[in-house]
Amino acid sequence: MMQIIRSTERHTNDHGWLLSKFSFSFADYYDPSNRNFGALRVFNDDVIQPGTGFGMHPHADMEIMTYVIDGTLEHKDSLGNTGVIEAGEVQRMTAGTGIYHSEYNHSKTEPLRLLQLWFLPKHKDLEPSWEQKRFSKEQQAGKLLPVISGEPQGEALSIHQDLSVYLSSLENGQSVAHKQAEQRRMYVFVIKGSLTLGGGERLDNGDTARIQNVTELILTANEPTEFMLIDMA
Repeated sequence: MMQIIRSTERHTNDHGWLLSKFSFSFADYYDPSNRNFGALRVFNDDVIQPGTGFGMHPHADMEIMTYVIDGTLEHKDSLGNTGVIEAGEVQRMTAGTGIYHSEYNHSKTEPLRLLQLWFLPKHKDLEPSWEQKRFSKEQQAGKLLPVISGEPQGEALSIHQDLSVYLSSLENGQSVAHKQAEQRRMYVFVIKGSLTLGGGERLDNGDTARIQNVTELILTANEPTEFMLIDMA
């Protein structure tokens, strides 16, 4: 089964300093029929204007992934972690028993685009933790590169859930295939460009496919394309 969600079908919030596109029920967007897809609870596509951002705010019992597409993100948290996350870097945060953090566009002149994903953890009351790593376009070129995984997998960051997040960068006409066990889910999001999926479905910039009970999927780029694929229980 495959459900295609077009970019224009996402809920959009424009606050001036922040343009957010929600793929699931979140904040002032309430849709009880669209609360999650498996363990994936939040998938937000945000553009934050220069010098603005989110002040200190709390989270608990959630696995949070942030991927910076363009620009630089300044991070601070109650564990004492501080740093700047640049384009191509992935951050993973276990909120667990509770954590506060802030997120700001580090640049005073350039906008910041990021994806933020929230996953339900396998267990509650985990010890809060944080880590980040850069994954280059060269590492992603022509393949599915694991960047977060519930099991040890290459250089992927760890997460407390049965899933793997992959990034890929394809040239026009280039294809990759993903195989998974039955009864699992795939979530495909086009960051930039355009893909054709194995059954002929086309996904353009900002489009999503929610896929269930498909054991193999071939993805072919219609132009230079960057995308994310999530394999989860």
